[in-house]
Parts: sequence; C-alpha cells; structure tokens
Amino acid sequence: MPTWKQALREGLVAGSLASLFSASYLAWAGHRRGQPAAPVNAVSHWFFGDRSLHQDRASLTYTLTGYVTHHLASVFWAVLHAKAWGARDQAKHPIPAVAGAVTAASVACFVDYQLTPKRLTPGFEHRLGRPEMANVYAFFALGLAVGSVLMKRRR
Repeated sequence: MPTWKQALREGLVAGSLASLFSASYLAWAGHRRGQPAAPVNAVSHWFFGDRSLHQDRASLTYTLTGYVTHHLASVFWAVLHAKAWGARDQAKHPIPAVAGAVTAASVACFVDYQLTPKRLTPGFEHRLGRPEMANVYAFFALGLAVGSVLMKRRR
C-alpha cells in the first residue's frame, strides 16, 4: 500500500487532471444549453445557497468558488483512489487503470447523491440532465486514469 505522501502526490496530479477533464465537460454541456458557466456556478451552492443554482454568467464569485470546490473534491477522491489502488502492479496499465478509475468515480457518484446531504451535493445536477451527469463522472474517471497511469509510469 502506498504511503499517504505518495497517495497525496499522485492524487494531486490525477485529481487535477480529473478536475480539468470533468470541469471542461461541465462547461461544454453548459455551452450546449447556452450557459457555459451555469453548471460550474451551481457547484458553489454549498456556500452561496440556491442563488448560485440560477447564476448563468461566469463570475469570480460563483464560477471560481464552484471550480475550486470541484477541484478540491476531485483531488480528495483521487487521493483515496491512489491510496486504495496505487500499489497494484496492474494499475500501471491502461485498461485496469480505467477500471479502477471508473470504480472510484462510481463510488464518488454514489456518495455524492446517496449519502451526502442535499446542501453538499455537487450542484450541477440542477443544471444538467442525467446523461450529462453520467458524462461528468466519465470524464472525471478518464482524467483520474490518465493522471494515475502517468504518475505510476514516472516512478
């Protein structure tokens, strides 16, 4: 099992990529609906309440808070993924790495929507449909897998 220091290092890289991939999808999905910043703004509802769920335009207040929240949550899940999965030899290979990342994203989704109080859910569910929400977690898993494989090959 990797040390917490190793898991944190891998989690920072893999989580950052997962955050970038999934936030890019959030913005694209918002763009398709005519409001690119709206899904990212909605993530800040834990702090600003329901008014963030109705913010369509990009702003430092809602968009930056939403992205930082999304990024920190992505790193959190990536650190847990690295700690649980990081020492396995198969984690260095793309297909098992994707399977591990999909598992981590599925657990994150379950926790986000089944175990978390409504005030602390990701928020973008208020601005996107279910297929788009699934894609957010798919892009999260892809970024997690890419970052994880890159870090393992680097060692």
